[in-house]
Amino acid sequence: MMTNEWIDRLRALRVMPVIQIEYAIDAVPLAKILVDNGLPAVEITFRTAAAVESIRLIRAAYPNIVLCAGTVLTIEQVDAAMAAGADFVISPGFNPTIVKYCLTNNIKIIPGVNNPSLVEQALELGVNALKFFPAEASGGVNMLKALVAPYSQVQLMPTGGVTPLNLGEYLAIPQVIACGGTWIAPTNTITNHDWDLIAGNVREVCVMIAQMKA
Repeated sequence: MMTNEWIDRLRALRVMPVIQIEYAIDAVPLAKILVDNGLPAVEITFRTAAAVESIRLIRAAYPNIVLCAGTVLTIEQVDAAMAAGADFVISPGFNPTIVKYCLTNNIKIIPGVNNPSLVEQALELGVNALKFFPAEASGGVNMLKALVAPYSQVQLMPTGGVTPLNLGEYLAIPQVIACGGTWIAPTNTITNHDWDLIAGNVREVCVMIAQMKA
């Protein structure tokens, strides 16, 4: 098992809020809610043009937050994310070109996998921190359990369809570092500035995590 500090920080968090943000001006208020309510971490996805500026603004406002870039599909996006202040990058699939580029340049990456062949490609390159995506569509908890059986050394971040209803089942699997939480702050709640709703979702998650650790 990897014992890198950044993986340990993810394992301590147990949930990584996955955020698609439309307007960079909303980035710092969102980060404040996450930090103030006990979940100092955020994955800003490269699904909108506001991603790079959002990462830059959050890093400036919260130097110690766990901050990563998601849905990274190109080398240019990797470079932009890291220049803006991301701690690491996450990709939805396993692109050997992207992974090798990150490894060569000492950039931390969690690439996406959902089957044994992709897991073995990752292990061949020395990468064992992986995103299980899309989690529910790929068979959910049962598929994940089957996947880790022959590959006990992998550490996984299930994302896609994880909700408060199945979060506990995923986190009960020893190889799961943390789960990606898209439900915590959906794009429309950010755009509409539903900060109280988002804060409530964050607190609910933190309570669940505390109960699981107890």
